[in-house]
Amino acid sequence: MIKITELKLPLAMQDNDLRSAAASVLRCNESRVLSVRLTKKAVDSRKKDNIFFVCNVEAEVSGDEDELIRRSRSDKVSLAEPFVYEEPPMRRSSPFRPVIAGFGPAGMFAALTLARAGLRPIVLERGHDVDTRTRDVQHFFQSRQLCENSNIQFGEGGAGTFSDGKLTTGIKDKLCRKVFLELAAKGAPEEILWSAKPHIGTDKLAAVVKSIREEVIALGGEVRFGCRLCDVIIANKAVHGVTYETENGQTVDIETDTLLLSVGHSARDTIEMLHRKGVQMMQKPFSVGARIEHPREFIDKAQYGAFAGHPALGAADYKLSCHPPHGRGAYTFCMCPGGTVVGAASEAGGVVVNGMSEYARDAENSNAALLVGIEPQDFPSEDVLSGFELQRQIERTAFRLGGESYAAPAQLVGDFLSDTPSTHGGAVRPSYPIGVVYSDIRRVLPKRVTDTMADALVKMNRMLEGFAMPEAVLTAPETRSSSPVRIIRDEFYQSNINGLYPCGEGAGYAGGIVSASVDGIRCAFAIMEDIRE
Repeated sequence: MIKITELKLPLAMQDNDLRSAAASVLRCNESRVLSVRLTKKAVDSRKKDNIFFVCNVEAEVSGDEDELIRRSRSDKVSLAEPFVYEEPPMRRSSPFRPVIAGFGPAGMFAALTLARAGLRPIVLERGHDVDTRTRDVQHFFQSRQLCENSNIQFGEGGAGTFSDGKLTTGIKDKLCRKVFLELAAKGAPEEILWSAKPHIGTDKLAAVVKSIREEVIALGGEVRFGCRLCDVIIANKAVHGVTYETENGQTVDIETDTLLLSVGHSARDTIEMLHRKGVQMMQKPFSVGARIEHPREFIDKAQYGAFAGHPALGAADYKLSCHPPHGRGAYTFCMCPGGTVVGAASEAGGVVVNGMSEYARDAENSNAALLVGIEPQDFPSEDVLSGFELQRQIERTAFRLGGESYAAPAQLVGDFLSDTPSTHGGAVRPSYPIGVVYSDIRRVLPKRVTDTMADALVKMNRMLEGFAMPEAVLTAPETRSSSPVRIIRDEFYQSNINGLYPCGEGAGYAGGIVSASVDGIRCAFAIMEDIRE
């Protein structure tokens, strides 16, 4: 196979255009190109009057591949390197079944890997299966009655289930490809295998996570829903068992020497328990801010100009960042084209917002988190868990300002920039399903955060014209973009407690669906190679 990069094709491109373009670059007759497989497709929208696709392909050709590569005289042509997935040798000899706490991306891929290795993992998930969980979330939106163990944060699929299902990642691990292939095989759209900005959509994620669960169970694993990890039995600095609590308050012990901890960034009670048990951890930077909403059509036009609405493009996204003069960074995160702002609380008496899109990305608004970095020196104290306390302070303040009904504080961008509380809405209708209370989000977020957000809005408006449009809506607070704690682990993926494997976002080792999934696989590999008796 021959790899060809940076093929430029029109928005109206057809499948056969790839074959013709490949032949042109290879300087050969089209008949010599037997097949072409798309490996990457991106949009070049730098010039609004000339938007086109940039594609990478792998071409199967007849004849001598090396000769064709030489004849092309192009640095965009090379031999393709096939992806090869390799598992470590199975060395584990323990008679005990490994236990996994949490069934988000890290837990799912760890469970799948261990189940395929014949280790029959037991998964404890404090939330419900994805169908029941979806009903729990809708019930919260409609009744304002929060289920603290089954919500946007907790339940089958983790926090990513109610998101855009974005699969972009900054890590370069070769296992990323394995994650994409597995997701596609489990029902995710095939385009994630070649899209430059792949996403699944919250509506399609449900079927994917159910399919993963079904295979784990078919291979002898178990997934126990409504089971919250409440204790780890430790002796001689090693795991000897776990205790979990069911929804009816019953406690159950499991004897095991292996606990893979993939509880997510919002399982504060679990992290607090582990801290009391002597598990080593440290403060970690995180970010806070608000969701900013614009009309979807406005963002589409800002990014695509006259091409906005073209069926080959879909809803436009953006990714912005800047460093205002005082040095604190601000950036947009988890942009949801044609999406909604959702209530992501997991503790009673707190308001948290996040973003979510369905696969079609056709909702009225587009939104993104506008976040500011928080360093450990900004935490309330040197206590390792004080980042959680800062999050709680912000969330509880928002709850009070919203009338203690889980309504979220909101403010028009124009009012925010003029330091004037908002008293009513404008042209942009907030999508937060529980309702907003127009007010002043400076009363919710730390001053150092809102000062940076104000500077960033002005700077980002120069990068994306209209980003700071006066009637855009800021809904606060977004506090759960990442964990404020990292559980320390060694080169064997274990903590200072033998047999405890901190994993994924909640342990501070991932920042999205793909990186968390890869970390789950890596931790599973470490368990497979563990030769403890």
